[in-house]
Amino acid sequence: MKRLIFLFLLSLLPLFAESLILKVEIKGAIGPASSAVLADALSSAQEQDAEALLIELDTPGGLSTSMREMIQAITNSSIPVITYVAPKGARAASAGTYLLYASHVAAMSPGTNLGAATPISLIQPPKQADTNASGATTGEKKAVNDAVAYITSLAQMNDRNVTWAIKAVESAESLSAEDALKLGVIDLIADNTAELLEKLDGRTVKLQGTLVELHTKGSQLDIFEADWKHRLLATITDPNIAYILLLIAMYGIFFELMNPGAIVPGVIGVISGVIALYALNMIPFNYAGLLLIILGIAFMVSEVFISGFGVLGIGGVVAFAFGSLLLFDADTLGSSVSLPLVIAFSLVSLAFFILVMRLFIRSRSAKVVTGAEEMVGAVGEVIESDGKEYRVLCHGETWRATSESTLTVGQKVQVIERHGLILTVKPIEE
Repeated sequence: MKRLIFLFLLSLLPLFAESLILKVEIKGAIGPASSAVLADALSSAQEQDAEALLIELDTPGGLSTSMREMIQAITNSSIPVITYVAPKGARAASAGTYLLYASHVAAMSPGTNLGAATPISLIQPPKQADTNASGATTGEKKAVNDAVAYITSLAQMNDRNVTWAIKAVESAESLSAEDALKLGVIDLIADNTAELLEKLDGRTVKLQGTLVELHTKGSQLDIFEADWKHRLLATITDPNIAYILLLIAMYGIFFELMNPGAIVPGVIGVISGVIALYALNMIPFNYAGLLLIILGIAFMVSEVFISGFGVLGIGGVVAFAFGSLLLFDADTLGSSVSLPLVIAFSLVSLAFFILVMRLFIRSRSAKVVTGAEEMVGAVGEVIESDGKEYRVLCHGETWRATSESTLTVGQKVQVIERHGLILTVKPIEE
């Protein structure tokens, strides 16, 4: 009897246990790091038997490949995923709109917005003949039609507004949080996370074809922290960081080639180059922009070996600046290389290659003024003669000297070689 009572009480324990909500923040442009963090957060939430995963979202958009990976993770999740656009002033533009449509619950904070979900290609395809008056290329139409079908399927899966979803893709329309709620694009508006969880309590969501009731009131809210690998990935795939690493690699390798054996510039350049190549492999970039940067540096280097400030230097700076601006596309990645950073590196590169490197080249080709080599070519005077060995006064010092010619005291001579403390001289014809 006691055993039955114990088992009965044990079965009631989950009813009184505090449920767990795991929260993960996804801020900034959607990219490989965002996808990896979401996958790990979902895995952690499932391992902890969490009631749901809460995504706090604020994004200008990003890569469609990473967005689709995240959507697949959400739609195949065994626990409900709640996407909450917050804090006030945040947005879920472009890829963020798709994530909201894919989530089991879509919520927004007042003062936020979503939309502008038209797909953008980094390298536009060549135009093909088309009878449509819109003038869009075939490639652009394919991308838009694919995006429309994708967001439509997400809207139908979660019973959200299909008509507006299509407008967000075809016409890049946007909505405020209040209008999104009125049009059935999102499920609710909440001022903060606590209010959101309270409003979600008792709500039924469709999870893998079955209806699941949420028990979120009074839940324990845990924050999922990305590990150092994900933070590193997020850092190096930032366009500004990838751009800086690329330039450090170029400058470091150039320093090493100009001064073989320096080692440090070469090591730093190679390491930065490997990391930069990894970042460029993770995020799309414009090959024309990269080639313009390399061409600009090549022009500025060429200007170093030409006297006077000319066309090569100016052309190099212009090519470098335009290449930097074209390297990453803000519409595709959600962010690009900042203009102040481009201007700063253009000016620094100009100053370095035109001024500093020119002085460096001149200093290497200048006459030696110190050390043993400096004695070669110096002029002295014979002060003592002893057969074929002489005493020569040179630079205020007396040196032993030999010569193939016969010298006389008081005769001017020029040093042609030095062997230890003995000079080899020749007479200067007057």
